[in-house]
Amino acid sequence: MSRPSTSGARRPTGLLALLAAAALVVGCASGSPRPKPAELPPNVDLIGVRQAWHVTLGPIAFPLQVHTLGNQVLLASSDGTVVTLDARNGAELGRASVGAPLSAGVGGDGRTAAVVTRANEVVALAGGRVLWRHRLPTQSYTAPLVAGGRVFVLGADRSLTALDGGNGAKLWNLERQSEPLVLRQAGVLLPVGNTLVAGLAGRLVGVDPDQGRVLWEAPIAAARGTNDVERLVDLAAGVGREGPVVCARAFQTAVGCVDTTQGNLRWSKPANGATGLASDDKNLYGAEADGSVMAWTAATGERAWQTERLKWRELTGPLVLGRSVVLGDSTGLVHLLSRQDGSALDRLTTDGSGIAATPVAAGNTLVVVTRAGGVYAYRPD
Repeated sequence: MSRPSTSGARRPTGLLALLAAAALVVGCASGSPRPKPAELPPNVDLIGVRQAWHVTLGPIAFPLQVHTLGNQVLLASSDGTVVTLDARNGAELGRASVGAPLSAGVGGDGRTAAVVTRANEVVALAGGRVLWRHRLPTQSYTAPLVAGGRVFVLGADRSLTALDGGNGAKLWNLERQSEPLVLRQAGVLLPVGNTLVAGLAGRLVGVDPDQGRVLWEAPIAAARGTNDVERLVDLAAGVGREGPVVCARAFQTAVGCVDTTQGNLRWSKPANGATGLASDDKNLYGAEADGSVMAWTAATGERAWQTERLKWRELTGPLVLGRSVVLGDSTGLVHLLSRQDGSALDRLTTDGSGIAATPVAAGNTLVVVTRAGGVYAYRPD
C-alpha cells in the first residue's frame, strides 16, 4: 500500500505525538507480507498488440502522472527531467530540467508544464527553460493542473492553491482542516466544465477556479477507525468520468459517483483499493488492494463482474482502451482484460522493474512507463 506521510500543515504536537505518528507510518508500510501471486497461464494474445517504440529516461520513484495532449506524452523522471515525446514514433519533442528531485508531476496545457519538487517548489517550464518557481508551505504528491492561464496545486494537507501561469504569483488559497497523516500518492484534481473538482479528505469538492470559493461538497466516504492510519480517507488519483458525473475512490474505504452539476452523490459502495478508477458509458473499473479487478455498474454501483486472475500483483490504476481494461503490475507486466467480463485478452512485457504509473493512451498508442524509466509504446497489429 502507499505510505502515509506527516502533513506539512498540521503535525501532531510534542515529541511523543511525533513518535506515535512515525510508528503508525512504519506499521502501515511494513504490515504482513503479501501473498505470492499465482503463476500466470500462457498469454492468450487475442488482440495482437505489437511494441511500436521504446525509449529510456531516468528512474522514477515518485507518484508520476503521465499527461497526454493529442499525440504528445508529457512525463518526468525523479531527478527533475521533464520530457515531451511524440506518441507516433517516440521522438523527443522537448526536454527541460528543474534541477531538483520531484515529488509530483506532470501537468501541462501544451505551452506550459508544471511539476512539484521535494523541496515543495512548484516549477513551471516552457520552451526548455524554467519560467518561475513558487514555494509551497506544504508537500504535494499530485501533478499540478495547468488550465486557463493558471496552475492549480493540491497540497498533501488538502489545501488548494491557484497560481498565475505567467509569473507564479499566488491568486488564491483554499485551506481545509488537515489530518496528521496523508498518503504519499496523487490525489484528485481536474476541471469539469467551469468548475475545479478536487478530492479533499473523503469528499469531492467543486471550487470556483477564479475565486477559490467552495461551490459544493459530496462525500464519497467518511473517516472511520480509532487511529490516524485507519481514519485516512484521501481520494486517489484516477477518476471515471462520463459527462458531468465523476466517480472516485476513497483509499481502502469506498468508491462512489457524483453528479458535479449540483454536487449530488449518486451512490457510494464499500471497496478496499488504493489506486484510481476508469469508466466507460456502462461500467466503472478498478483494482482492489489484493489485486482483484472489479467492474461496477456506473448507474447504480452494483457489481458487474470481478476477476481474481491478477490477485496479489500490486496493480496500477486502470485505463479503458478499446474493448480492454489495461493495468500494469509491479513485475513490469501490462494486462489487457475484457471490459465485458474481465477475461484475459493479452499480456505485454516491459523491463521487469514494475509499472510506475497508470497506463495512458495518446492517439492510437498505448504508453506505459516503468520504475527504471523505460517508456514503452504499443499498437494493435
